[in-house]
Amino acid sequence: MTLSSKNMKYSNLICLPGQRLCLSDEKTAAGHGTYERKGYIYATLAGSVIIKEKDGCKIIEVQGAGNRTIVPLAGDVVAARVLQVNQRFAKCSIQSIGAHVLDQSYRAMLRREDVRATEKDRVEMYKCYRPGDIILAKVLPRIELSCYELSTAENELGVVVAVASEGGTEEAPMVPISWTEMQCPNTLVKEPRKVAKIVSGSALKSQNNGNFANAK
Repeated sequence: MTLSSKNMKYSNLICLPGQRLCLSDEKTAAGHGTYERKGYIYATLAGSVIIKEKDGCKIIEVQGAGNRTIVPLAGDVVAARVLQVNQRFAKCSIQSIGAHVLDQSYRAMLRREDVRATEKDRVEMYKCYRPGDIILAKVLPRIELSCYELSTAENELGVVVAVASEGGTEEAPMVPISWTEMQCPNTLVKEPRKVAKIVSGSALKSQNNGNFANAK
């Protein structure tokens, strides 16, 4: 952990948009790059989590990677937003590469055969991804100059943030309940997804969530 000033310190956490960071209370508040919802602080950016102290209160912020020009390369893990889905592929927009938030997005395509490593012929795209989902994916070697190709054929790749199609008047990120389903916390409606294997809960407090201890 590196101290940048007397009242600011960097955590070891690299976060993604929509990721839940910690509890919000009278001594912990949301700052730049974060927002508060129902007692928790969430990230709005991909980047490094910064904890600032002011008047006995901790301000949780997210700092992007700056304005360096960076492009996706084969093997990079990226965060992308799903734009359109059909039976053969999903059109996506690459938003960040690792912790680097991009100044401009890049067009990408996730083909049906690259969704998962097994039973590829049984993949139903709309049961894996929906428009608006934020996914973690790996960049494949580029074939077409006009578009990047992505793969989620690993346990650690897939949906990390999704909102229910019918989430009521107040939209809230769904909660993973298995490797193939997410649930709306408001309506309890379940929807199918190809869920990424990530550690949930308060990463700032190093809490280990063992709900998904088993591999897919």
